[in-house]
Amino acid sequence: MELPVSLLSVAQVRALERRALAAPGVDGLTLMRRAAQAALSRLREQWPGARGFTVLCGGGNNGGDGWMMAALGRAAGLDARVSWTHPPQGLRGEASAAAAESLAAGVPATPFDANRGLGTAAGPCGASAGAGAGTDVAPALDVIVDALLGIGIVEPVRAPIAAAIAAINSSGRPVLALDVPSGLCADSGRVLGVAVRADVTVTFIALKTGLLFGEGPEHAGRVALATLEVAPLPSEEVVWQRIDAAQVRAVIPLRRRDAHKGQGGRVCIVGGGEGMAGAARLAGEAALRVGAGRVTVACAAASAAAVAARPELMVQPLPLDPVAAASRLAELLAVADVIVAGPGLGRDPWALALLAAVRESGRPTVLDADALFFPLTEVPANCVLTPHPGEAARLLGGTASLVQADRPAALRALLDRHAAVVVLKGAGTLVGQRGRVSQVCDRGHPVLAAPGTGDVLAGAIGGLLAQSGDPWGAAVAAVWLHARAGERLANDAGRGVLAGEIAAALPAAMAEVLRT
Repeated sequence: MELPVSLLSVAQVRALERRALAAPGVDGLTLMRRAAQAALSRLREQWPGARGFTVLCGGGNNGGDGWMMAALGRAAGLDARVSWTHPPQGLRGEASAAAAESLAAGVPATPFDANRGLGTAAGPCGASAGAGAGTDVAPALDVIVDALLGIGIVEPVRAPIAAAIAAINSSGRPVLALDVPSGLCADSGRVLGVAVRADVTVTFIALKTGLLFGEGPEHAGRVALATLEVAPLPSEEVVWQRIDAAQVRAVIPLRRRDAHKGQGGRVCIVGGGEGMAGAARLAGEAALRVGAGRVTVACAAASAAAVAARPELMVQPLPLDPVAAASRLAELLAVADVIVAGPGLGRDPWALALLAAVRESGRPTVLDADALFFPLTEVPANCVLTPHPGEAARLLGGTASLVQADRPAALRALLDRHAAVVVLKGAGTLVGQRGRVSQVCDRGHPVLAAPGTGDVLAGAIGGLLAQSGDPWGAAVAAVWLHARAGERLANDAGRGVLAGEIAAALPAAMAEVLRT
């Protein structure tokens, strides 16, 4: 099932849950039962041959969901068992009721023993656990279910949960996480010391931001949503969305049978300093691949031949003298609809002079790569900034590790400084602009971690901007298409795909989204 567009914070999800519990006929145990049933259904769908599962249950309501899932699994004829880090007699509220129901149903339940891990159980918690005192109960290890921690964790994981998480990750078994993988911050996607690596995560009520931010995708695996029949958050209260195909489709202009290249817009790529022709050429090729009508690359004379090897690109060599180069570039920019500045530009006085001409033109501009090296005054709303974490750190006066530790915060800081659309690149690329709902891209593949793919993205944004006239829409659509092109070329090695191949895959990604 397609995931929803809206992403919610922990505070927003809890507010929705409170609203649901205030309605007549709904209580916490009802929601817990719905969550457990949804998780059980997803487990059976994902692993239809599984004979049973072991749930690792913590001490809160997430653990209660796990206890309830074990009871429902037992009733469904599966060998469902519980390994707990907090004894059932110490649980409270709905979690206590779920544990009692599970034990009454005959679910074998034993304390988790870090010395034994998950190979065998440490012994029963008592006769009511479904086994006699002193009996060694072997758990059902077809699938491991993580029900240790919920969405409220904000501090590093401590014992005994940390040991249980390590045991899950080293079990070699398929793992299903309830709500969020234990140890993952549900808001930021940061790993709080250690976190479960799940194959599937069934998240409840709404899609949490942390499942798509930071390290969330690496730990959550495939994400499924169970709304538990809770009404969604009103759209005006949503602050994050995931990019979906409908948004992309709305940006790509449909072409009539009598279309001509003049309708595709004119893009000028400013880059390709000496020894760096490839970056400018890749950006130009990407602009053509998404449908730009005419693409001119303004580059150093030494780079012109390499760029011109792609015959569909127009090439304008610029003089080595910075003043003369800027003057010639100003003439080219006067007839351009969109500028992409930065790919292979360099960081010398020649590059600085060209950037001054770009700013003075007032044209919609994609600022990428070396264009982000120089200090920037506030960039206007008709432009797009495309920093990777290192470039974002330079713009913010921090470090890449700080940017990566809280990517949403880094995006907000950039938006405070610039009116432009900001594309914070990386796994889970973020797109934001003042006054708009920020976007996150949940598509992509490690093959995109290759030299030149950022140049391809910049060119694709420029090409779509030339056709649509919409910097926001062009950025959102290009990010998604770029990620989808990587997915289409994905291989088991997760590497070895060239940036030029990503550019060449863009038309197929566009055709795919237009067909859906």
